[in-house]
Amino acid sequence: MATILRSLHLMMILYISSIPLNFAQDESQFIYNGFSQANLYLDGIAKIHPNGLLQLTNISHQQFGRAFYQFPIKFGTISSLSFSTNFVFAMVPQKPKLGGHGIAFTISPSKGLTHGMASQFLGLFNFSNIGLNSNHILAIELDPVKSLEFEDIGNHVGIDVNGLRSLELAPAVYYSNDERRNISLELISGNPMQLWIDYDEVEKLLNVTLAPIRTPKPSSPLLSTPINLSDIVLESMYVGFSASTGVVASDHYILGWSFNKSGQAQSLDISSLPKLPPHKKRKEKQVVPIRDLLIIVVVVLITITGSACYFRRKKYEEVREDWESEYGTHRFSYKSLHKATKGFKAKEIIGEGGFGKVYRGILPSNEQIAVKRVSHNSQQGMKEFVAEIVSMGRLRHRNLVRLLGYCRRKGELLLIYDYMPHGSLDRFLYNNGRRHLNWLQRFRILRGVASGLLYLHEGWEQIVIHRDIKASNVLLDAEMNGRLGDFGLARLYDHDTNSQTTHVAGTAGYLAPELTRTGRATTYTDVYAFGAFMLEVACGRRPIERMGKPEELVLVDWVFECWSNGDILRASDPRLEGNYVVEEMALVMKLGLLCSHVNPAARPSMRRVMQFLDGDVDLPNIPYDSASFGKVPSSETLDFLWSPPSFVQSSDPSMSSTISILKGGR
Repeated sequence: MATILRSLHLMMILYISSIPLNFAQDESQFIYNGFSQANLYLDGIAKIHPNGLLQLTNISHQQFGRAFYQFPIKFGTISSLSFSTNFVFAMVPQKPKLGGHGIAFTISPSKGLTHGMASQFLGLFNFSNIGLNSNHILAIELDPVKSLEFEDIGNHVGIDVNGLRSLELAPAVYYSNDERRNISLELISGNPMQLWIDYDEVEKLLNVTLAPIRTPKPSSPLLSTPINLSDIVLESMYVGFSASTGVVASDHYILGWSFNKSGQAQSLDISSLPKLPPHKKRKEKQVVPIRDLLIIVVVVLITITGSACYFRRKKYEEVREDWESEYGTHRFSYKSLHKATKGFKAKEIIGEGGFGKVYRGILPSNEQIAVKRVSHNSQQGMKEFVAEIVSMGRLRHRNLVRLLGYCRRKGELLLIYDYMPHGSLDRFLYNNGRRHLNWLQRFRILRGVASGLLYLHEGWEQIVIHRDIKASNVLLDAEMNGRLGDFGLARLYDHDTNSQTTHVAGTAGYLAPELTRTGRATTYTDVYAFGAFMLEVACGRRPIERMGKPEELVLVDWVFECWSNGDILRASDPRLEGNYVVEEMALVMKLGLLCSHVNPAARPSMRRVMQFLDGDVDLPNIPYDSASFGKVPSSETLDFLWSPPSFVQSSDPSMSSTISILKGGR
């Protein structure tokens, strides 16, 4: 008898283990390849078919259906807001190309949503609560219907917060990894499709990716939106779906669903998902007069507003090319930038230069940004230029202004940077209405910019030549730290190669002499500009003072004359009134002269500049000799200035001389 019982027990274990696993769950993750045994809360007209197919709505008009995971998800502290989910859905319209109103994946503080209405509200909101911050609802809508009320388009995917006016939306397309282009999809085609939603709390980035059911997840998301969910979600939230119908209707189905709060959601087993019901040709119902009237009203409204819609589209029109799809996460929509800057109003201008105006903006996530508008009519080299912009967006250093991304329009390029609350350094140096900077602040700014420039030259995977170092391109953060910004002219090249000859770019007074002859920007042309910048900060004067005295026209000549006369401190900014560390002031001026040397081989590397400013290495005590200033230095001096590492090789092996290194009693 005991033997028989053991045999039955073993057979039961083998039987259970042979059953396919269609669902699994725990507190923070679950996967349903069909919903026969799913822990779901159903509301409205939602139901689960015997084969495990979840149907949110049928073709009944003005109805809604919801299905939420039965248990709340603990989002917890700000550090644990990341999540990942994917699901397969299908929309079967009442008539071909005529269905509504769509499905929304929803994160909500309640699974009941008792006040949600059907039709355009998707079962989530009503007339009185839509748009309220107290809703704490995040929704990813799959909407086949164009709504003038919410300023969206037909057949689109949108990201909604507390309402249905999308933060960002896009037509329903997917990126083909094989064809390397976007391919259109029709949401109400009746064909199953898969949607992936991933939120990264560290990057504060929400990615939404769409594809046909049997297509692998595309490498480029459909939507990639910066958003801070800490202002939206609460500690305990419910996840699920809501769908609705209006005067036109669709069968809205969910075939499978995977969710993970603590990592990447598991992939669904497409082969084990429930099948959709066979498509039956539905009998045409008698069209009631009110529907005819509604269609007439809609046609009239479309006719009246057609031209307005056209000009509105032109207002936000962008230039997009197929090759830009791989840079999707670095591209901002012009519409979002237009809203962030309040329509690029003049009162939002925070800077203006020869290359364009800079505007302050606020994204929907409350992140402040700076948007620079640059005229750019030529398409030649645009692909390479955008590639460099995206590459420089990966630069990370505390003394560099982060380049967040870009946007392209006809004849215009927009660059998006981190916003610096204190603006540019030149406003503090030359605006008498502002408080001037004391010496401690100036010296810290110089060291910070030098550190950032060293990172560009030696600390990154490629060498970055900034090409436009000057006070107006140094921005001050909330703690008055200097950050080098505006990478619009920057160029990249590998560490084991040389930079290529290009057109001369930069600002008069900061351009190295050899640059105007050869057109070749190098690390030591950057060092020259940094030398002019050091003198500018120490003296409180521009490199070229067109309104100054003839002998003071060129700043580097004026400082050199003061030093030659044994009184280099006479060139210091008179607004400091002598309140500075004498040794530091003298060091900055002499080092500025050395960096501004006419011979590039005589200039130190940025690593050596940092060692001088940090006091780790003293300027060499070589006696001053005005007759030797400007000559090529000896090989020993070059080794001192450029080691480690050395980036300069003399093109003439016969060159050998000495140089005065701006130190020793002056």
